[in-house]
Amino acid sequence: MKFHATSLPDLTLIETSRIEDDRGHFSRVFCAAECTAIRADLQWTQINVSRTYHKGSVRGMHFQYPPSTEAKLIRCLRGRVFDVAVDLRVDSPTFLRWHGVELEEDGNTQFFLPEGFAHGFQALTDDVQLLYLHTAAWNRQQEGGLRHDDPILAITWPLPITQISDKDRHWPLVQDSRFAGVQP
Repeated sequence: MKFHATSLPDLTLIETSRIEDDRGHFSRVFCAAECTAIRADLQWTQINVSRTYHKGSVRGMHFQYPPSTEAKLIRCLRGRVFDVAVDLRVDSPTFLRWHGVELEEDGNTQFFLPEGFAHGFQALTDDVQLLYLHTAAWNRQQEGGLRHDDPILAITWPLPITQISDKDRHWPLVQDSRFAGVQP
């Protein structure tokens, strides 16, 4: 595994190795010993899979408030996505900035988001499937989100948005949330 820094501190792209032969290929998604490069004693509590049927659909921007904050490891299993993380750490020099990367099914890249980041993505193909590893279980009472079209975040989605859930459409704007009054 190779670890690559991004424009936001602690947000990491992980390049996995692939072993191929006539039967197909094999990649290691996680290795505790190698991942000490980004976090000692990284342990996953919950593993989820999402499937998004239509190109242009957006999911996010999701996070959990303390004490249920979580780190995530995201890998694309089918299709291709534009995956986005937003820094919500108030003391960070990159507070409210975002970083996006393309993940694809046959790619060797996965996205590690530490605690304190919101996450979302846009399907760039039909029938997208993502694998999520989480360090904390989902907690409805601590669930949070920000609007995908918040002008303060100014996320540049690569495609016109074709679908988004009512829940994701109605997350608060930054100015109306816990982060009110803080500019990037």
